[in-house]
Amino acid sequence: MWGPFGRGIANYETNNLAGDYVNLDGFINSNHLPAEYADSAERCYLPFADWVEEQISARQGETYVLGINGAQGTGKSTLARLISEYLSSTYQRRVAILSIDDLYLTLAERESLAQQVHPMLRTRGVPGTHDVSLGRSIIEQLKALRPDQAVSIPRFDKSRDDRCEATDWSSVSGPVDLLIFEGWCIASRAQLDADLQEPVNDLEATADEDGRWRKYVNDQLRDNYAQLFSALDSLLFLQAPSFDAILGWRIEQEHRLRDSAAADADAVMSDAEVADFIQYYERVTLHNFNVLPTLAGATIKLGLDHQAVSLEFAKAPGFG
Repeated sequence: MWGPFGRGIANYETNNLAGDYVNLDGFINSNHLPAEYADSAERCYLPFADWVEEQISARQGETYVLGINGAQGTGKSTLARLISEYLSSTYQRRVAILSIDDLYLTLAERESLAQQVHPMLRTRGVPGTHDVSLGRSIIEQLKALRPDQAVSIPRFDKSRDDRCEATDWSSVSGPVDLLIFEGWCIASRAQLDADLQEPVNDLEATADEDGRWRKYVNDQLRDNYAQLFSALDSLLFLQAPSFDAILGWRIEQEHRLRDSAAADADAVMSDAEVADFIQYYERVTLHNFNVLPTLAGATIKLGLDHQAVSLEFAKAPGFG
């Protein structure tokens, strides 16, 4: 057993700030995870969380910003929650989580962008379809929070393909020891212009014949998003085994969304629509496969069953 959170066994107990008990089995059950998740936690996730605690301690009160990058279905959001619960219960850390998905431009804003720049930008996902200024503002506010202050965090409703009303946003009170910024394109880097010439899939070949869309996305990564990601202190890369695996995982996600969506939700996709939709992500995802392992402070490799296979730290962990 490694520490009070119970690493090394599935049944652990530890006092949290409220004096209750938290256990890994409870986390697995409440998040509808397979029992094998306990092995992934023991082997990779909790050792990484302990490393994060070391980085927080070294900051002496300054908010530490951790980026988590992983393609659809890699478990970014679940891992962020696990790290948050573990650090808050074991080390009494105050943790905030921000998903880049919740920074999507509103549907009306993307429709306007589609008219002004390229029709493909109506579809959420790629760099250029997020409110980068909002993201930078929230991160700055979270890092500056005092005990008597709070920040509202936006939420995006994928079942309706639009941002939630501000009354439905969540609130984070200060101070914040750790901010986890997670998302599929966190820390992604722009490609060389020459690499944009050839389409990577049928979508690019037919809907972006002149390359305007992919050039716009790449320019956004090079400029606005680089400024957003400069706030990161370190990056964890969740490495999927292949893009084909990501497609299957993304279809599973949509099935869960369909099961939990409200009756009037009108943006839930069929399996065929998911296969088309994920092509929007393919270029940047494939580039991440090649680049992010060299930039990340740590990489967790995943198997076809979603479970963690290995944890590897860079020689100089951080964000390069």
